[in-house]
Amino acid sequence: MNARTPSLDLTELQARLRAFSAERDWDQFHSPKNLACALSVEASELLELFQWLSDDQARSAPADPAFAERLGEEVSDVLLYLLRLADVTGLDLSAVVERKLALNAQKYPVEQSRGSSRKYDEL
Repeated sequence: MNARTPSLDLTELQARLRAFSAERDWDQFHSPKNLACALSVEASELLELFQWLSDDQARSAPADPAFAERLGEEVSDVLLYLLRLADVTGLDLSAVVERKLALNAQKYPVEQSRGSSRKYDEL
């Protein structure tokens, strides 16, 4: 994405998803369990795009317009289900993301984790 791409308003997007679901009477199906399952399925479909590619092929694949379109659809599906799950469960995304970023910064101090793929308890 270029610098001129407008940022997403996640609150507005959640409101649109809420309305979309309500218009179709889908709230009855959008339990936290069902949404988590759907999110997992969509994440698996995203993974499937890269399944048999080497690391180099995976890095260059988005340059292909057909691949990029499929990638965008799967990434969007993952994001939309994640937003819906957070909305249905009442999570404040801003708060939980900020908290998680702070926790990750504590677990992975730059001086110990830079250039390392080791988990925080192995640093």
